Amino acid sequence: MSEHGPDPFPPEGIDLDHPSVARVYDFLLGGSSNWAIDRAFGERVVGKFPLLKSVAVANRLYLHRAVRHLVRLGVRQFIDIGSGIPTMGNTHQIADEVASDSKVVYIDNEPVAVAHSRYLLDKQGDPARHAVIHGDMRDPDGLWERVAETGVIDFGQPLAVLLVAVLHVQQPGVDGTDVGPQSVARYRELLNSGSYLVVSHVTDEGVPPELDQKLVELKALYDGSSSPVVWRKQNEIRALLGDFELVPPGMTWTPLWHPEESSPDSPALEFNRPEESVIWVGVGRKP
Repeated sequence: MSEHGPDPFPPEGIDLDHPSVARVYDFLLGGSSNWAIDRAFGERVVGKFPLLKSVAVANRLYLHRAVRHLVRLGVRQFIDIGSGIPTMGNTHQIADEVASDSKVVYIDNEPVAVAHSRYLLDKQGDPARHAVIHGDMRDPDGLWERVAETGVIDFGQPLAVLLVAVLHVQQPGVDGTDVGPQSVARYRELLNSGSYLVVSHVTDEGVPPELDQKLVELKALYDGSSSPVVWRKQNEIRALLGDFELVPPGMTWTPLWHPEESSPDSPALEFNRPEESVIWVGVGRKP
């Protein structure tokens, strides 16, 4: 049982001795699928960076707007990599608001995120349209095979791969170096023509000067936990989309990407300027 009441989780064997990026993100979004270790760490990072809850919410709302916009462009299939713990509107729920025939495969390497996603879909989902995979984004070819095995995604039709708020979590390879960009390059190759790649990533470039030191301190906190992070420059984040054609308005801050796709009941953000959101985003279409 968590402090939030009865809960069938965590799964057996879950590590509750260290904070989890997915569970801390859930805490920042106001979710209940987190434990004392995650809340303690979350309170520490919010103490260093008071805007962080708004940063997390703005990123989640960007995911919502990107999904709505792509569905309106005709996309009906989504692979949500690093999908996290179900909270504050999930990809299939947002897609279904626009087109009830949308299909989603969720992928995460956090056992709690996977367990909660399966629990949610068991209650609400359609096994022909939705699936959950416990996997690692550093294995694009292996994940592609496992997605195919679900029978949910038709790789002969355009689809969208979502890499939202996952690439700034370091993805170390066997030599310890971050292999995130290398993995993303392979996903670009695997996508068929007319498909989309959706990214969001923390940057320390172009942010207000008063946030520079806060981002340094925030990175130090995460690096001292079990989940080190990497902040990339704006051109490095753009490079993750390779030669894909940018969907207007191109690369920008989370609040500025198609704000017209916002839900009327979207929560208010505490930003005075959009660059306080510190997350650089973009959507690319494969020619």
